[in-house]
Amino acid sequence: MSDKSEMAFPVTTPMLGVAQPGMTLRDWFAGQALAGMLADNGDLNYGHAAREAYAHADAMLKARQP
Repeated sequence: MSDKSEMAFPVTTPMLGVAQPGMTLRDWFAGQALAGMLADNGDLNYGHAAREAYAHADAMLKARQP
């Protein structure tokens, strides 16, 4: 899936010559999914929740494809 390398929140400051690539869009989507899961039920198996969050992120990336 080529969208996995797309970056979220890149920052470039030309005057300072500073560039931060940001995080991957996949990581951003997974973090948002995980936050929702934790808000709904804070008593989760965290390893399982993390895997599930990335599964949601992968589905969201796939849904973006034409």
